[in-house]
Amino acid sequence: MPLPKAELHLHIEGTLEPELAFALAARNGVELPYADTDALRKAYQFEDLQSFLNLYYELMTVLRTEQDFADLADAYLARAAAQGVRHAEIFFDPQAHLARGVDMGTVVEGLWRALGSSAANHGVSTRLIMCFLRDESAESALATLEAAKPYLDRITGVGLDSAEVGHPPVKFREVYEAAAALGLRRVAHAGEEGPPEYITEALDVLGIERVDHGLRCMEDPRLVERLVRERIPLTLCPLSNVRLRAVDVLAEHPLPAMIEAGLLCTVNSDDPAYFGGYVADNYHAVRDALGLSREQMRELARNSFLASFLEDDEELRARYLAEVDAFEFGPGHGPAHGQTHG
Repeated sequence: MPLPKAELHLHIEGTLEPELAFALAARNGVELPYADTDALRKAYQFEDLQSFLNLYYELMTVLRTEQDFADLADAYLARAAAQGVRHAEIFFDPQAHLARGVDMGTVVEGLWRALGSSAANHGVSTRLIMCFLRDESAESALATLEAAKPYLDRITGVGLDSAEVGHPPVKFREVYEAAAALGLRRVAHAGEEGPPEYITEALDVLGIERVDHGLRCMEDPRLVERLVRERIPLTLCPLSNVRLRAVDVLAEHPLPAMIEAGLLCTVNSDDPAYFGGYVADNYHAVRDALGLSREQMRELARNSFLASFLEDDEELRARYLAEVDAFEFGPGHGPAHGQTHG
């Protein structure tokens, strides 16, 4: 049995495995510029965030119909459940689909085909978070929020993703104020490639409740103190950080120092099809590379549920936390052991 956990930083478009990409391309008559799945997998080597985003948006063209989005989400949920995920808060990027003629209803209704039955089919509760692309205009973000209004019964919150540098959070003040007025929860990517000031600005200007990534907060001791004091969760994505060169090697990841500082850290997979691992793979990797103890692993899992947007179902949150507390680690769960369930 894997350690029960929630996943809070997961882009559904980033779960598109090469095999599914080719299957959807065939179904929709889309020609991919790769000979086969092996050739596509070889393209998953990135110099930085932008080189990843270029491929990410290119492959998205295979997603056309409600069924495509349902198949994508269902494939993720099956993998996540096998890795111990009990609750998933899933990002999607509507602007990337709207720009190529796929409407909001197709995306949301398609994802909901899988999410709506996920508890029954996979034992995974879900929430859906709509992200704005920060390299698009503030006007585009506002238009996207407007297009989402008929579907707000299915959308829990809003987020901010894509190219960070040069696109400070303040650009999106108006759309976040509008989202707050609609009762939506607010998160944002900050402090991955951008400076720690972007984290502070996202907190102060956008009113975010969770920081996605946030690893550069460690450059600002006063910001760390604030994050600890206010119990602002961080959704870290260690394998992603290495793949996108935010951290050179996993052994140098600041996670242990962040835990030591008292930050409410969670571990997530970001875009697992592209970054070499789903969420339990990230848990295994940090355990082995950073020598995390069993109790630190348990703390990360507890944090994931504490940081979840489960305020509407505290009974469910309590049940998940009880599962974490009752979990018994097997003989291979200590640091620096071989592949085990995490």
